[in-house]
Amino acid sequence: MRMTETTYRGGPIFDGQRLLHGHALCIKAGRVTVLAPEAAVAASGEVIDLDGDLLAPGYVDLQVNGGGGVMVNDGPTPADLATVAQAHRRLGSTTILPTLITDTPARSRAAIEAVTQAIAEGVAGIGGLHLEGPHLALSRKGAHDGALIRPMSDADLTMLCDAARRLPVLKVTIAPENTTPEQVATLAGAGALVSLGHTDADYDTCLAYARAGARCVTHLFNAMRGLDKREPGVVGAALACEGLSAGLIADGVHVHPAAMRIALAARPEGLFLVTDAMAVAGTEARSFRLNGREITRAEGRLVLPDGTLAGADLDLTRAINLLVSELGLPLERALAMATSIPARLAKLGQGVGSLATGAPAHAIRFRQGDGGLALIATL
Repeated sequence: MRMTETTYRGGPIFDGQRLLHGHALCIKAGRVTVLAPEAAVAASGEVIDLDGDLLAPGYVDLQVNGGGGVMVNDGPTPADLATVAQAHRRLGSTTILPTLITDTPARSRAAIEAVTQAIAEGVAGIGGLHLEGPHLALSRKGAHDGALIRPMSDADLTMLCDAARRLPVLKVTIAPENTTPEQVATLAGAGALVSLGHTDADYDTCLAYARAGARCVTHLFNAMRGLDKREPGVVGAALACEGLSAGLIADGVHVHPAAMRIALAARPEGLFLVTDAMAVAGTEARSFRLNGREITRAEGRLVLPDGTLAGADLDLTRAINLLVSELGLPLERALAMATSIPARLAKLGQGVGSLATGAPAHAIRFRQGDGGLALIATL
């Protein structure tokens, strides 16, 4: 950590909401000391000319199943989590929620303890934990192991509420098929971020669960009932209900660009980006294993032997470039979907997903060219 002040100038700065031109950013001891027009900044210490490069807050990714050759389901241990976080930091994500895919009760408890310990030990980049399952719908299991999917018990609820009180963030993806509105209300009351996913629930049921306390939908369009003219389903609930935010895997594989365009028009502020990344993120590996099953990496896809998509081969810079180049989304909005919007939803605190005076400085630097943004450094 630099103890002398460093001033960055000579390029646009995205603060989490706005793209600022002609501004300078000063950082000292890991915190933002000044973000102001260049003419008002008396630079001291080291001055770095951005030469037109763009500075932005580090990405916030609420769905990271693995990276650096490690799956969260492989252990996890604090060392595993550090490996995953480091891999994603190199890809620009400075805050992640390690995500445990449907597994045994013992593995869920181990994940809670590992994340608790990692945060206590100061492992950089761990914002909390995302438990995606096991209380999902078997009919919409996707790549999850159907043998491990089950209803939420009283013991599960007690464990999750305790974890929600101990962790900075606990995100829990559930399906109405295997949970009750009362359980959701209890989880939300304990501070958990409850997300609907892997479900065939109808529109009215989703709204009832939103009233009970669900605030999110996991990987919109994927592993859920779609939008129909007479039954809007989960997708319709996510697009119509302002109380529900939704994660989006913008790789051009999981969701067609036209569907993304429709969703973004319906919910200008309600969507955020996730990678749904797996162990191969940040590596050249061509395959890995999940719950004993081999998943192959090829042509931008991660698939089980039967062709089922199993997570995404994606980083958030590529997702942003797709939104801007193929959908025509303003760069400010695409950047916010990877920074301030998920940070605000998860209540991750000052300095996460934004650059503000007095807050911790988690920043990344891009070069801008004809191919879009190219990440060149995580500060």
